[in-house]
Amino acid sequence: MNELSFAVPLWGWAAVTAGIGVMLAVDLIAHRDNHVIGFREAAWWSALWIAIGLGFGLILFAWQGGEASSTYYAGYLIEKALSIDNVFVFALVFSFFAVPDAYQHKVLFWGVIGALAARLVFIFIGAELLQVFFWTAYLFGAFLIWTGWKMAVSKDEEVHPDRNPVVRLVKKLIPTDPRFHGDKFFIRVSGKRIATLLFVVLIAIEATDLVFAVDSVAAVLAITTNTFIVWTANAFAVLGLRSLYFCLAGLLRRFRYLHYGLAVLLAFAGVKLILSETPVGKLPIPLTLGVIVVTITVSIAWSLIATRGQNGDTRTDTDHPDRTAEPAQATDSRPATPSTTPHRTEGPPS
Repeated sequence: MNELSFAVPLWGWAAVTAGIGVMLAVDLIAHRDNHVIGFREAAWWSALWIAIGLGFGLILFAWQGGEASSTYYAGYLIEKALSIDNVFVFALVFSFFAVPDAYQHKVLFWGVIGALAARLVFIFIGAELLQVFFWTAYLFGAFLIWTGWKMAVSKDEEVHPDRNPVVRLVKKLIPTDPRFHGDKFFIRVSGKRIATLLFVVLIAIEATDLVFAVDSVAAVLAITTNTFIVWTANAFAVLGLRSLYFCLAGLLRRFRYLHYGLAVLLAFAGVKLILSETPVGKLPIPLTLGVIVVTITVSIAWSLIATRGQNGDTRTDTDHPDRTAEPAQATDSRPATPSTTPHRTEGPPS
């Protein structure tokens, strides 16, 4: 496998990690009052995160040259596109549990922390497997093609957050109060530490994203096994996931055909990974970038044209069957739920 290779000193990893930590801290401080995030504020934050992600590509260009920069942009774009699919599931989970708008950012913030940690582990394991065992490229490639096919054909598949095995295990192992208690994940009752419904929501978000991380990381590894580029592409794309949710939550029904584009991208990444271990070799990065940009553009434009004139703000009243809502905190302030169901599931129903 011909691979982009450059040495990143320890200070480079430390600087990027510290930068990510600072950005997360700034985001947490800016939203410490649990205010409801409106579209304008979310759009501003989204623009900032995208600018940071694109700006890092320019730093790579000045530091390591055009090939490193274009490879990063290819990974960043495909991860950013796949993150839109995450938003579908986040909207469903928040609506299912009727999470008040003011607490959603906190759940997503800690969800992103878990997402970054999971991706970092998957990146190093996946990159090592691809470099040591060439045949894993065929396995990862086949997995991506299968995931793309499943995404394309399972558009009406329902997701039930309460049936997620991880969520059910947590509820069995940890005493849980089926209500919200402000923005607290845990409370004390008679000296005992008890999880709140908001903690269950966090576990549902983390569990679903764990599955998303597998195909997202595999898709970027199909472009390069350079761990620094794969990590930064994933990290900068995931950092803007919270703002992206608040921007798109009310417009998701208009992205009716986006899942076809995402399916094409996953299948393309799988084919690309398999070809890298054949005489054909790795496909050129400019070609990869072109396929990603054209596929995303066409699928979004197709969706917007087909749904022109439709209001994206659709609400449902699907409540958790075990929840006793608190009138002051669990009122009907839930986010819009897309009429199109998510296309990647959080795990097999038990």
